[in-house]
Amino acid sequence: MGLLGNIFSGKPDYPAIDPGSTAASRVAEVEQQLDELAGKVKDRLEVVPAEHAAYVFIGKPPKKFGLAWIHDGKISGLNTLVEEHGLKPLEVEKVVDQLRDAYERNAGVDRFCATVHGRDVVVTPSVKLETEVHEIIDKVVQH
Repeated sequence: MGLLGNIFSGKPDYPAIDPGSTAASRVAEVEQQLDELAGKVKDRLEVVPAEHAAYVFIGKPPKKFGLAWIHDGKISGLNTLVEEHGLKPLEVEKVVDQLRDAYERNAGVDRFCATVHGRDVVVTPSVKLETEVHEIIDKVVQH
């Protein structure tokens, strides 16, 4: 297909994830919730697998994106922080800025392609990015 084909199809140009890798098994662990999310969201999904969880950048990070996370068998997102923790719009904006910074700091990490709900998703197995995102969300949740 070549480079232009990938640009126009929107298909990520990353190698397929190794099915035997830790990242692949972590994605498989949350596959049901990822499948549900992929069915609801039409934007690009980038999964950062974690132990018994996953963080999912939705859209086109670092510019315009949202974030969902899968934990304890459920899907949460930035709107959850607003509803359950009373975050104000400026506080949400600050969280998004912190997430953007974390994403940009980890821009050079290896990314892979996987298929969820019949569509390609990007998988970013980065302990550093996972830790940074976890800390950002945890700070809000623990408040």
